[in-house]
Amino acid sequence: MRRVVFCVFALVALAPVSAHDLITAELAQAYLATQEKLQEITASPGPATVRAKAWLELGMLLDGIRELLNRDLEAHGKIQGLPSNFLMNELKLRGTGLAYSADTHRFIANLQYYREALRLAPSGEVATAASFRLLQGHFYDSFTTDPLQPTSQSQAQLAEQIRLGEDLLRKYPQHAEHEETVFILVVHYVQAARAAERGRDKASFAQKARAMVGEFAKTYPESLRVAALPHLLEGLPADR
Repeated sequence: MRRVVFCVFALVALAPVSAHDLITAELAQAYLATQEKLQEITASPGPATVRAKAWLELGMLLDGIRELLNRDLEAHGKIQGLPSNFLMNELKLRGTGLAYSADTHRFIANLQYYREALRLAPSGEVATAASFRLLQGHFYDSFTTDPLQPTSQSQAQLAEQIRLGEDLLRKYPQHAEHEETVFILVVHYVQAARAAERGRDKASFAQKARAMVGEFAKTYPESLRVAALPHLLEGLPADR
C-alpha cells in the first residue's frame, strides 16, 4: 500500500548526493581546513550574528560529509578508504565528530550546530536555514522505511517538529525549501493524529493534514511528492 511513499522518500533522500561522490585525500584536507576556520569563528568573541552563521555553516559542512559516508555505508556496509577514515578520526579529535545510530546503521544529522545558530540568531536568514535544517534533519533520522512508523521520536520531539514547521511557514512563506517543509509537516500531522489519545486532538490533526495536502497538491502539482500524498492520508485514524 505504501510502496509509493517509500519510493518517493528514497528518491528525495538520495537526490542531493550523486553516485560518483568520493572522499579523496584532497577533499578531506579541504573539509578539515574549512572546519578549522569555522570552529575558530564559533569560539571567537565576535558578533553573535557572525558566530551564528559559522555554526550554521559548520553543521552544513558536517552534514555534507555525513551524506557521503552514509552512501559508503549503503554501498559497502562500512566506511572504506584511508581519506574517509582519516577525516572521521580527525573530526572526532577536533570535537566535531559525527554521531552514529546503531538502530539505523547511519550517521545522523548534526542538529546541535543548528540549535546553537538559532540561539544566537533567532530571526533572519540564518534562523530560517537553521530551523529548516533542524526540521529536516530530525525527520529523516526518525524512521527507516515508513515515515508513519518513526523509530526514534518522542511525543515532545513530534510537538517540537510541528512547532518548527509551522513557524517556518508562518514567518518565512517564501523560504526556498517551502515545498519540503510543507511535505514534512503533512507527515507530522498524520503522525500526531495517529498518536493522539483524545478524539478531539485526532480530529484536529487529521483536519490539518487534509487541508495541507490539498494546499500542497495545488501549489506543487508537478512534484514527485504528490504521488505519496493519498497514501499518507490513508494512514490517518478512522473517523469515529
